[in-house]
Amino acid sequence: MTTLTLHHTGRTLRHLAPGLAFTAVITALAVYAGTLPTLSHAGLSALTLAILVGMIVGNTFWPRISAPCEPGVLFAKQHLLRLGIILYGFRLTLSDVAGIGASGLVIDIFTLSSTFFLACWLGQKLFKLDRQTSWLIGAGSSICGAAAVLATEPVVKAPAGKVTVAIATVVIFGTLAIGVYPLLYPWLATWFGPQAYGVFIGSTVHEVAQVVAAGQAISTDAGNAAVIAKMLRVMMLAPFLLFLAARVKQLAPAGQDAAGKITIPWFALLFIVVAMVNSLHLLPAQAVSMLVTLDTVLLTMAMAALGLTTHLSALKQAGVRPLLLALMLFIWLIVGGGAINLLINAWLG
Repeated sequence: MTTLTLHHTGRTLRHLAPGLAFTAVITALAVYAGTLPTLSHAGLSALTLAILVGMIVGNTFWPRISAPCEPGVLFAKQHLLRLGIILYGFRLTLSDVAGIGASGLVIDIFTLSSTFFLACWLGQKLFKLDRQTSWLIGAGSSICGAAAVLATEPVVKAPAGKVTVAIATVVIFGTLAIGVYPLLYPWLATWFGPQAYGVFIGSTVHEVAQVVAAGQAISTDAGNAAVIAKMLRVMMLAPFLLFLAARVKQLAPAGQDAAGKITIPWFALLFIVVAMVNSLHLLPAQAVSMLVTLDTVLLTMAMAALGLTTHLSALKQAGVRPLLLALMLFIWLIVGGGAINLLINAWLG
């Protein structure tokens, strides 16, 4: 049994090695480039550069080398990202999480619910999309991008084609957000300090990886606040799916099997646990520093993988009406989400 297990593990590692090595090369280039004064002064961090390099490669010669690399790249995009987010907790303490306060939680609740209900109304009434497509795009835009779409799929029992379209839309506009939010910050700095702007990013940008990149492009404080706000938002995935399952059951014809399984975002909970452990100062400072460095490497590899899998061909695949819905939600998240942030901050301080 042990021999078989070792053989299977070795085969899995060989299967993943080319893609992981390729993302590691992009990571090394991005980390080095991020230290160059010209790029660092322009606000281009290693995370942002890794995405940009990945997108350039992914839309040029990637098809010629994708076959051996794809398993490792997908592993980095999914599993290394989650591990990186968990280890991100070593950059924070419970006082940092508490610093976001009740206002951050209320902002997430209002932004999530308004975005999803707007997606349902616009999708079905204005753009004449079917209910499943509207729900999937709404879930991806309001909670956590592709992960939310994939978690929603078994609940609403959507076919693979609709899932692919929804993922394409949230990847496109979430990637666009990485560049838009840092560009908007100088114009909005009068109303948002770095921490408040981080909460704005965390409560409105689609994917976890995109939140990390956009927040860190502004400042460390903004990046930390963005991740905390995003993790609170990700933890709302489970109650959201429970609500959606009840709605699916309500709309299902009598006698028909309704909703499927519900996904629990365990990595978001583990992020909080790690922040709690870090608050107790149980590990030596040197060990925490090493873990933070490892975390930076893992997150940068995940960003490279995200760039490699962001293809411009997804625009054609998604179609016009789903893209228009996702565009309207993107605009709402910036304008409406910004208004929600300002109003809740003024209300709750």
